Amino acid sequence: MTPDRRALLQGAASIGALSLAPWHSASAQTPVSPAVRSFSPKPGDWRTFEVTTRVDIAKSVGATRVWLPVPSVNTDWQKSEASSFISNGITRMRSDGLQGVQFLYAEFAPSIDKPYVEITSRVQTQSRAPLSQTQPPAQADDAATLKYFTRPTHLLPTDGIVKTTAQNAIQGAQTDLEKVRAIYNWVVSNAWREPKVKGCGEGDIKTMLETGNLGGKCADINALFVGLCRSVGIPARDVYGIRLVPSAFGYKELSGNPASLKGAQHCRAEAYVKGQGWMAMDPADVAKVMRLETPEWLKSTDHPVVKPIYTTLFGGWEGNWMAYNTAHDLTLPSSKGDRLGFFMYPSAENDEGRFDSYAPDDFKYQITAKEIKI
Repeated sequence: MTPDRRALLQGAASIGALSLAPWHSASAQTPVSPAVRSFSPKPGDWRTFEVTTRVDIAKSVGATRVWLPVPSVNTDWQKSEASSFISNGITRMRSDGLQGVQFLYAEFAPSIDKPYVEITSRVQTQSRAPLSQTQPPAQADDAATLKYFTRPTHLLPTDGIVKTTAQNAIQGAQTDLEKVRAIYNWVVSNAWREPKVKGCGEGDIKTMLETGNLGGKCADINALFVGLCRSVGIPARDVYGIRLVPSAFGYKELSGNPASLKGAQHCRAEAYVKGQGWMAMDPADVAKVMRLETPEWLKSTDHPVVKPIYTTLFGGWEGNWMAYNTAHDLTLPSSKGDRLGFFMYPSAENDEGRFDSYAPDDFKYQITAKEIKI
């Protein structure tokens, strides 16, 4: 646990102390952003992007190693295609061999002056619409895959306070869909966006629940949703990626600037529901809109700025975002550092240790995107 991550709110150590964010109806005086339109992403229109990540090591101390995440997800909403790369070090594409994570590994001898590595990956994405009862049942995933996505991980335990919290949240729910909806609503109602958290957060859900500090960012809030689902036997997974271009629906906080995607990394989530398949989820983005989309912190999901996104992000999301992987507890091959809780930032280390991926002004990297019209 990082001290500054949990120092924001301390002391609440019981489930009864979880409602630290003051939830009430938003002021009627809050202006509605004129840019926000009805949020209804529809699948079918594939978009093609080339995403380029470049790392420049300003000061090399001994041997230097770099790992760059590569889009590794192929589904009915993303096609991960070819990648090309250049570097003045020894580079090769690698996979973790377990969770399907692909990455570019670069190694630089101490004699290399100004090490650099750059990779460009092409992906296709499309939006996902909330599923309806009229759609045909999705083909079931195999039992082993579904079981794998109910497992506990280092940051996502599924017992103790996590399980107790989930059981309280789903009281009265009968079907898996009702349980997922109850957990989604619980997370939206109890967690909140905390801008002071570094990067995308840590995803340490046990500490969040034990301290009662449910303020965080996407890797915290969506991890909470995933962990709660898993603890009651519902397959769920975090999906780690990056926003590429502006939102077509007017939400400035749900947009990426393709000329500079520094800080655009974003974790989403999925839950598996029988008959529906893997459903898109993003309670963290609901929290982001509530906290940052307008000057006032909006506290009601019925607010006209919040309601469209709250409704849509249960089952849908916009295709202006690219996924890297769904991995937890990842050990980077050839690394001397600790395993990663998740992998959506460039990672590097030298003889002095691992660089801080959350400090791109010190660990120099750039990410850009270009949409390709086909």
